[in-house]
Amino acid sequence: MFCILGDPTNFLSCERVTTMKSFFTNKVAIISGASSGVGRETARLLADQGARVVLAARSAEALEHLAREISQNSGQALAISTDVTQKDQVERLIQTTIDHWGQVDILIANAGQYIRCPINKLTMEIMEQSMAINFYGSLYQVLAVLPHMQSRHSGHIVLMLSMDAKTPLPPDAPYVAAKSAMSGFADVLRQELRGSGIHLTAIYPGRIDTPMIANLKFSPISAKIPPQTVARAILRCIEHRRARLLLPPQVHLLNILNFFSPTTADLAVRLFRLEGWEEN
Repeated sequence: MFCILGDPTNFLSCERVTTMKSFFTNKVAIISGASSGVGRETARLLADQGARVVLAARSAEALEHLAREISQNSGQALAISTDVTQKDQVERLIQTTIDHWGQVDILIANAGQYIRCPINKLTMEIMEQSMAINFYGSLYQVLAVLPHMQSRHSGHIVLMLSMDAKTPLPPDAPYVAAKSAMSGFADVLRQELRGSGIHLTAIYPGRIDTPMIANLKFSPISAKIPPQTVARAILRCIEHRRARLLLPPQVHLLNILNFFSPTTADLAVRLFRLEGWEEN
């Protein structure tokens, strides 16, 4: 099943919150990139819904601050400083979680970095940097948690991708390459997991109002969406075992246009300056 949502901010009625809380109560969820943006908001929301959250990112200070906030709100949180580009640190993250809480029910591979560079200035070092965090970082997480989930015949993996993987924009070549690679991997993994009790959701958001693109401005048609919106939509897709989420609604227009007429889509990118521009 595929999840195409309009405005996901309005679905949390009182009855809906109660249902979601029952679904997530006592589940153990690992969120990478939890120190800010979508990762932080997703961790907060999961904790509010009764999940036990494991916070992973490079910034130990930011993680500890979030863990204290969650604990003060009667939630349960474990902070584990992790650089997802380091395979051994990712394996330690998974094993520490299992040692502490005995299980991993949800993995949200959200850590990433927006790396842009025009192709005529691209170096292998820049490309390798993007692949390290935006592809291998997620791959390490999946491969580390998969044997545990397979042994329990249960689990849910969420991969944070980007609409750049569906409708690539200049000068995002390093980011597009890494996210496109992970998008293809996600499609294969979803099919291979069929019948295993493990589910996968691939998230394809447009521009999100996070520190990664704080220095960029965009036209209204490509306006930044709040990370809280994405976080709420992620939880809904986990609960309903949706395979794919694209948001906000306007990203579908460019996606369809790019499929049927790439040159027309290219024109729209230039006309609406969808690549964005830096603030002075």
